Amino acid sequence: MDLYTDFLISTVGQATGTGLSLVSGGVISHDQVSRLLSKNSFDSKALWLAVKTTVRSHENEEGCLVFDDMVAEKAYTDENDLICWHWDHSKGRSVKGINLLTAFYHTQGEQEELPLRVPISFSLITKPIKYRELKTCKEKRKSEKTKNELMREMITQSLNNQLKFKYVLADSWFASAENMRFIHKKNKTFIFDMKTNRKAALTDDARNEGQWTRIDELDIPDNTPVKVWLKDLEIPILLTKQNFTNKDGSTGVRFLVSNDLNLSDDQFTTLYKKRWSVEEYHKSLKQNAAFTKSPTRTIKTQKNHFFASILAYVKLEKLKFVNGMNHFALKAKIQIEATKAAIKELNQLKFKLARA
Repeated sequence: MDLYTDFLISTVGQATGTGLSLVSGGVISHDQVSRLLSKNSFDSKALWLAVKTTVRSHENEEGCLVFDDMVAEKAYTDENDLICWHWDHSKGRSVKGINLLTAFYHTQGEQEELPLRVPISFSLITKPIKYRELKTCKEKRKSEKTKNELMREMITQSLNNQLKFKYVLADSWFASAENMRFIHKKNKTFIFDMKTNRKAALTDDARNEGQWTRIDELDIPDNTPVKVWLKDLEIPILLTKQNFTNKDGSTGVRFLVSNDLNLSDDQFTTLYKKRWSVEEYHKSLKQNAAFTKSPTRTIKTQKNHFFASILAYVKLEKLKFVNGMNHFALKAKIQIEATKAAIKELNQLKFKLARA
């Protein structure tokens, strides 16, 4: 597995057993790679064992547990329970590929220059249940558990593992009243993005009388947290309205909520920014750890390759601390050295040509 993850970091092409065998000079055979991916079953427990020592050396009570999922497109791979159609929020449509849900740990000590950002639990979403829609009669698939159920299981497992964290961060997909209630009962603080159509009340009287208003229609000032009552939630929460400008110059409005009634708007912003580290994780998985570059065909071998890709990311994160370089700079450095070696080999071939 150590050699395989090295290969995933180093390669720019397809991550095949034959490729690893060639670059290892035959030390590792194609069959050994096949056995690694077909005879094992790697899961979140295996991931935790792999990252536990690193996490323990960096964790602190102010750590953040970030939840997000990504869809990695695999348009030309045969469909199965794992590689099938998933809704991609970033594209606003269904995409054929892999759906990965991650519990991502972000922590940084006061004396540390760089934050630790590693996955500590994951779930590859499978959809084994087939059904037909009544209106269209089209066959569709669904999972045995929802992502929200999986999220709550991951939080419970993190607590059982005695992981030190205070905050749970997620986008609006995970901002259900049930999740808020669950996290609050675990004595943790949630900070969630909210859809504008969620309903709330500004006063106890309005709440008791069922006078609910969409949060984007509430008369509240910008960048000033306000205590509100959210429909279907028994506890008061803090709501802040933030205007922002994107890199392309477009503007938008974001609503953030928390069960910590003492947060300032700046604290909302500072803490929620840490959620974006999971987006960088997704990007690094795809570009630096060959997440989608395996030609594996069975669900088991596909899952094990994806697990290895996650381990490759963890390896890059460890290298980040000792080299002071981010994942993309590390990958670039490796590719530069590989190109130098290739040019050296080419020059030797050209020398033979000149003497012929």
